[in-house]
Amino acid sequence: MPSAPLPRAVFAMDPVHLPPLFPAPLLARLRQTAEIDPGLVVRDFADPVTAPALAAAEVLITGWGCPRLDPDALAAAPRLRTVLHAAGSVRPLVGDALWERGIAVSSAVTGNALPVAEYTLAMILLAGKDAFAHRDRFRATHARPSPADTAAAGNLGRRIGIIGASRVGRRLLELLRPFDFEVLLHDPYVDTAEAHALGAEPLSLEELLRRSDIVSLNAPDLPETYRMLDRARLALIRDGGVLINTARGALVDPDALTDELVSGRLHAVLDVTEPEPLPAASPLYRLPNVFLTPHIAGSLGNELERLGRIVVAELERLATGLPLAHEVRLADLARVA
Repeated sequence: MPSAPLPRAVFAMDPVHLPPLFPAPLLARLRQTAEIDPGLVVRDFADPVTAPALAAAEVLITGWGCPRLDPDALAAAPRLRTVLHAAGSVRPLVGDALWERGIAVSSAVTGNALPVAEYTLAMILLAGKDAFAHRDRFRATHARPSPADTAAAGNLGRRIGIIGASRVGRRLLELLRPFDFEVLLHDPYVDTAEAHALGAEPLSLEELLRRSDIVSLNAPDLPETYRMLDRARLALIRDGGVLINTARGALVDPDALTDELVSGRLHAVLDVTEPEPLPAASPLYRLPNVFLTPHIAGSLGNELERLGRIVVAELERLATGLPLAHEVRLADLARVA
């Protein structure tokens, strides 16, 4: 009995991402499950060169740099039934036309959540040890700190406030379990029982800000979360408290945050800002109480292969008639990134 033909798939992303997402062994595994030309990567759905491949495509493997799947793009792919996104949020990619067509969507966002949670854990531990200030002091004095210099440092019993039990937030909560922290959580979609199961004490946002030593912002970027940390709420964080933002800059009032940091009252670890990048004249580049990184918490380097593995596993599930393990539904987009 002849075997069923492989589904036809097409890559759609910035080609620079293809090699790290799908290194040779993983690409070979993908090609055992789908008919795909690795040399053809769509950047423009109106490009006549890619028109024949898109017209036959049943699966679109997307990534960073993929154009939005608007009605014109979908018209170029009449046989398309599944989009496998080898990146995080699908919000910028999909629209009403895709859902109306009944096209299934899967995202590797869970794979991208892990390195963000790992970065955040590392920053929590370093901030608790006051490592950044000690580094600067050591550079200047070449002397070991005195007991007075380290009296306020240490991670025993630190109160860690997690804003958002998102995918990143949940991974972070898992990673925090082995440590001697008091973990607090604010998420309007998580009830008391679930918060306790996650290892955290549920609190209102205001109470979490008042009680936390270190606040980690892990909420999705939604209209409801825009500027959720405004001037009044930032003022609730205790003097010397630390804000870690690996979510999106839009969740924090940038002027209010800058004022708090310039005053020296708060410390911050910022992997995301608004705007991004900051203007060259921003004081945040130079403040000793700010640790600023260029949006590196998510998958990069060899971590990108984790996202490719998720896509290939989803393609294998499709080929064997199994449901997608990481399907994104329209209803999900109301409360996730």
